[in-house]
Amino acid sequence: MTSTVTGASTSTSSSPLAFTKGHGTQNDFVLLTDPDGALALDAVLAALLCDRRAGVGADGVIRAVRSDALPEGAAALAEDPGAVWFMDYRNADGSMAEMCGNGVRVLAAHLLAEGLVEEAELRSGAGLALGTRAGVRHVRRVRGPEGEDWLAVDMGPWHLIDPVGASERGADAEVGVHGLDGVRRPGLSVDVGNPHTVVALASAAELEAADLGRAPEVDPLPPHGTNVELVIVEDAFGRSSASEAPLGVIRMRVHERGSGETRSCGTGACAAALAVRSWAGGAEAGAPERWLVHVPGGTVAVRALEGQRVELAGPAVLLARGEVDPAQLGG
Repeated sequence: MTSTVTGASTSTSSSPLAFTKGHGTQNDFVLLTDPDGALALDAVLAALLCDRRAGVGADGVIRAVRSDALPEGAAALAEDPGAVWFMDYRNADGSMAEMCGNGVRVLAAHLLAEGLVEEAELRSGAGLALGTRAGVRHVRRVRGPEGEDWLAVDMGPWHLIDPVGASERGADAEVGVHGLDGVRRPGLSVDVGNPHTVVALASAAELEAADLGRAPEVDPLPPHGTNVELVIVEDAFGRSSASEAPLGVIRMRVHERGSGETRSCGTGACAAALAVRSWAGGAEAGAPERWLVHVPGGTVAVRALEGQRVELAGPAVLLARGEVDPAQLGG
């Protein structure tokens, strides 16, 4: 499918801008290919592209740029010289973000479709290396729980912001969620390359009633803000058999800083699974390494790896290619 977006004029440059629209469990993105970093992608242009009424519409913008064309790319190349491509990511409001778990998969699918990487890289042992502001991420081809064609991302190291609070109280923050009863609920802060605060709710009815059109109130609020995940636990210890490892199951909604409520959040799914695993006592108490996380946009899989790392797997879908005249955005 090819489309052209038009609208009222702005002062932005009128050179046609080629884009691809894609999503991972309905967490959607405008993808731009800019190998040499020639495009002036600022907060204003990113926000205009993401506008769902006067733009292309998305939860964020992903620019595919060569790592050696960006100052931030130097760190990625130092970490892994194979990280030729860099994920320059902005939220829907134009603010810059460290990375996006669903977006990394969609970027890998985009680079493959554009002929900029080879399928063999996704099927290699190490996977395809992609630079992000949170470090290098490796993407590989896997099969989903029902045999689907998925991509898995080694999301790198994670940690609890306040391990003592997590151990003693299971929480390190208080969170007020609009649409519930006005009572602040305990939240657990998890860093997965970007900040998250996970809140467990008592029932599916509470999860449905929450108003995530407004940002939850987090106290204390991290310096750069936080994403907030609301979860209900469907199975904290998972099913197992002689041939099947335990598989935990949770359901989640998310409010992403800079984007509002989204249909899915990859790093948020990781944070939610890791928080529930922590509440269940971790590996010492028999909590699973593998989790299915159901979000409004579908299902992703999270796996706790050795060395305090985490893997995220799920679908990556490319929907459309088109051109937009930036001067026509925002009208």
